[in-house]
Amino acid sequence: MSTQKSDLLAWSQEAEYDTRTDITFDLEQESVISEAAFLRMLRLERRRTERSERSFMLVLVHCGEFSTKAERILLEDVVVALTGATRETDLLGWYETGSTLGLLMTEIGEPNTTTVEKITHKIRHAVEREIVAEEYRKLTFQFRLFPQDVQTGIGEDGQHVHYPDIFRPSMRRVGGGTNGRFGRFLKRGMDLVGSLFALMVFMPLCVTIAVIVKLTSKGPVLFCQKRMGQYGREFNFYKFRTMYTGNDPRIHQEYVSRLISGDLGKSEGVFKMTNDPRITPIGRFLRKSSLDELPQFFNVLKGDMSLVGPRPPLMYEFERYQTWHRRRVFEIKPGLTGLWQVTGRSRTTFDEMVRMDLRYAVERSFWFDVKILLRTPAAMFSGRGAC
Repeated sequence: MSTQKSDLLAWSQEAEYDTRTDITFDLEQESVISEAAFLRMLRLERRRTERSERSFMLVLVHCGEFSTKAERILLEDVVVALTGATRETDLLGWYETGSTLGLLMTEIGEPNTTTVEKITHKIRHAVEREIVAEEYRKLTFQFRLFPQDVQTGIGEDGQHVHYPDIFRPSMRRVGGGTNGRFGRFLKRGMDLVGSLFALMVFMPLCVTIAVIVKLTSKGPVLFCQKRMGQYGREFNFYKFRTMYTGNDPRIHQEYVSRLISGDLGKSEGVFKMTNDPRITPIGRFLRKSSLDELPQFFNVLKGDMSLVGPRPPLMYEFERYQTWHRRRVFEIKPGLTGLWQVTGRSRTTFDEMVRMDLRYAVERSFWFDVKILLRTPAAMFSGRGAC
């Protein structure tokens, strides 16, 4: 069965389950879906949009806490108004139970300013017409497009709005692997023990490399740059310096743009530029052997990275990502090594690399991490280590 058919089947099964068992309550014959069901549907709609590129709109209506009798009556009126102003294919449910209603409007058509203003006016006018002015002023509306909103930048509220199942700890997946609370604790424990052990073992080698880097070219021993971690948070990423100082970053920016768009030729290097004039002679050896990555054990110790996970991108790399590429940043903490590094790094395309990262995000477990770590030294010595 193809991936697309599998996704469609999963969508149908989850949708059937949600509408059958997850209705929170009935208001004036209008159903409001539970928070868990609504967020599942939001996640599935994100997945579908990543493939189709057909935008959807998420409307949030917030009014403190719908706890008193008067607030409950207000809630009923708002639900009636929203239901009357939307299509049968739109979904109404709790975005945050008891405080924020969510309206998922699928396939809204051309996502231009005119369309957005038309929908915004329609929703606001329908609610305003149904309730008194004093109550209307208590409501707060948010209208967010996907995927357009995610183009505005990292760390903005739009990211949290469309990814509540990822950004809210209480809504993250539970169960086996490293997805549950115990699994995350186990993974962090392995990161701490592994990074401390590695730093003790490799400390003499790190000192030797530091001396050689300092003696062979001008500049600092360590190279520090901003990278993007889980949830789009920036952190300081450490490596032994492998380039001459004062080089032009546009060379790499142009390369990354071609890489992500799939414009690199078969004969060109993948993920590491070949014949890069910015790299020092000792830097070429350090990169080929991945020894320049040793300082990143400090990143693991600090909690910015994990031993196993996707490689953290630069900001200008992320800006060139397609919508579905961004999941590799949001869904899991970046790592020193990963599935891609040990299974065919040298000649995979960027899209194939992202698919491997997403596969790891789904299948990750303690033993999966151990297997990847055990395969990493062979990948390093063969020249296929982390970049």
